[in-house]
Amino acid sequence: MKGKIVLAVIALLVIIQFFRIDKSHPPIDQKKDFITFTKAPAEIGTLVKNACYDCHSYETKYPWYFNVAPVSWLLKNHVNEGRRHVNFSLWRDYDKEKQAKRLDHCTEMINEGEMPLSAYVMMHSEADLSAAQKKELTDYFDSTKVNLIKQ
Repeated sequence: MKGKIVLAVIALLVIIQFFRIDKSHPPIDQKKDFITFTKAPAEIGTLVKNACYDCHSYETKYPWYFNVAPVSWLLKNHVNEGRRHVNFSLWRDYDKEKQAKRLDHCTEMINEGEMPLSAYVMMHSEADLSAAQKKELTDYFDSTKVNLIKQ
C-alpha cells in the first residue's frame, strides 16, 4: 500500500511538469521605466534592479527552479502579485498621485524589512541590501516623491 502511494505521488509530480507557467514578457518601453523616467543615478538603478525588478517589472529573470512545478506556480503567483502592487516597467503610466503612493509603500516595505522578501534574498544574494543601501534607496524614493509634489 505504501509503495502504491509513493508511486502515485511520483507520477503526479511527473505529470504536473507538463503544466508550464507563462514566462513571456510584454514588450518593454524604456521611456515608461522607473529608472529611465526618474533619471535615477546608476547606483540607484542597480539597487532597484537587483532588489525589486524580478517581481516588480517586466524584466523578470526566470532561474532554473521556475521550471519545476508546483514551485513555478507559486513563484509566478508572487511575481504577478508583485506587479499588481507596483510595476516599475509601467511607471510613467501611473499618475502622480499613484506614483507618490507607490513610493511611500516601497519605502515602508523596505523600512519594515518586508522587501525584498527574505526568501528571495536567500536565492539572490545581490538583493541582500545593507542598511546603507536601504537608506540610499528609500532616500531616493522619498526625494522622488517630493519632486512629484513640487511639479
